[in-house]
Amino acid sequence: MFDPDAEYVRKAGAGDSRAAEALVRRHLPRMVALARRMLSDAAEAEDVAQEVFLRVWREAPRWKPGAAKFETWMHRVALNLCYDRLRRRRERADPDAGLMVADPAPLASEAWLAQQRAAKVEAALSQLPERQRAAIVLVHYQELSNIAAAEMLEISVEALESLLARGRRALKAALADVVQDLIGEAGGAPRG
Repeated sequence: MFDPDAEYVRKAGAGDSRAAEALVRRHLPRMVALARRMLSDAAEAEDVAQEVFLRVWREAPRWKPGAAKFETWMHRVALNLCYDRLRRRRERADPDAGLMVADPAPLASEAWLAQQRAAKVEAALSQLPERQRAAIVLVHYQELSNIAAAEMLEISVEALESLLARGRRALKAALADVVQDLIGEAGGAPRG
């Protein structure tokens, strides 16, 4: 299996700071995006990404190419760190935490509407069970193939497809009002 990161990992493991920087440039945006979508918190996402790269530096000297791509391992580490944070949140959950109160002032800008829709999608995504959310994030947001996503989640492709189907159904149900709003806007029907 060809791993485009193998040489960078080998060099980073030997102390080459340029190779380490190259790994960060290549993978930091994807690690932050994955964590942000899993956790719905930009600051926590950055913390997770930093922890991923700390582990990269620790593991690079011992990395054995061939078992899996290094990027796959990084995604797995990021997901595990996200799962840990989500579990800690549940342990100390406040039922009113995370509720967003809409500003009662009427706003008509399209940017505001798009932002509200995006917030609803993020909220609906955050309500999915962890594994369904991870499957959706890896395939739809990280744009990984089903095979790669299944490998990262350490499940079969069939199990991944089941997680995706259940997650999509849950999102569809949770976002039914958003879909209706979009249909109403497209058809010019009054919303009420």
